[in-house]
Amino acid sequence: MKIILIGIQGAGKSTQGNLLSEKLVLPYLSAGHIFRELSKEKDPLGRYIKEVMNAGYLIPDARTIEIVTDYLHRPEYQKGYILDGFPRTLTQAEAFENGIDKVIYLKVADKEALWRLSYREEGERQDETLAAIRKRIELFNQLTKPVLDYYKEKGKFIEVNGEKPVEEVLEEILKSIGKSE
Repeated sequence: MKIILIGIQGAGKSTQGNLLSEKLVLPYLSAGHIFRELSKEKDPLGRYIKEVMNAGYLIPDARTIEIVTDYLHRPEYQKGYILDGFPRTLTQAEAFENGIDKVIYLKVADKEALWRLSYREEGERQDETLAAIRKRIELFNQLTKPVLDYYKEKGKFIEVNGEKPVEEVLEEILKSIGKSE
């Protein structure tokens, strides 16, 4: 099974992705994690990704598609995966033909996401300044909302209330994909 998790920063994608990975015995892959790892490299690509992320912007579509697709060609992802943080734009969604089974949208209000992120450990991530977070929320609302409609039209879309307790969100996701606890 190939599952995409979509939600605003702070919606709980990483938490749910890791829990789903364990329950469904599928590898979890975060596009954000890929880019944070690449940003540590001292080469031109690493420095570029770091600058873009620290400013709160998205990595351009063509580069993002190339990097994520390369990762998904690795043997551990051939039988399925849980992917978080991709696609983030309509261009990425249209270009990403990888046999996706379900797209789960963890719906969380902007205010709730900001509140959650403000309680993460300080300094946990360099790309989580208040300005960068606000910019990412703005970009999510502007660029990623059309992705939701795209997957609705394809009949692969599931919306889950991401503001419920972690266990309830997980239970709702599992039920919606036909895998009850």
